[in-house]
Amino acid sequence: MSQSSNTPYEALEVGQTASYSRTVEERDIQLFAAVSGDHNPVHLDAGYAATTMFKERIAHGMFSGALISAAVACTLPGPGTIYVSQQISFRKPVKLGDTLSVRLEILEKLPKFRVRIATRVFNQHDDLVVDGEAEIIAPRKQQTVELTTLPAISIG
Repeated sequence: MSQSSNTPYEALEVGQTASYSRTVEERDIQLFAAVSGDHNPVHLDAGYAATTMFKERIAHGMFSGALISAAVACTLPGPGTIYVSQQISFRKPVKLGDTLSVRLEILEKLPKFRVRIATRVFNQHDDLVVDGEAEIIAPRKQQTVELTTLPAISIG
């Protein structure tokens, strides 16, 4: 198991940043389709995807949204954070093999432990692929938690 520490509301500062990266793999696309129920062939069928404006398979847009959620929950502010809202704009397609970097920036501290955060996702070419902004309720106390190790899941 690994550990994750949070940054409580009082310690958050406007301009503070954090990042979280992940490479999009075939397994991710298959599992996201299974969990979400989104079986759009542009994500799963290379032949179909070749006939689209993208010319190849692309990742589900909300896969990038899920990475933003992971960054907020595990990086900044971290464990204990409650999501209130997320505005999201998909700027460029995400392809299999892309390495995505979620970059978070604290924009504003609001009353009642609420915080506005810029949520941007860039690919390995530093192209902005997703732009957005979240509002969260930050944790009140500093804590370090054990992150659950998930069992291996095979795609058949």
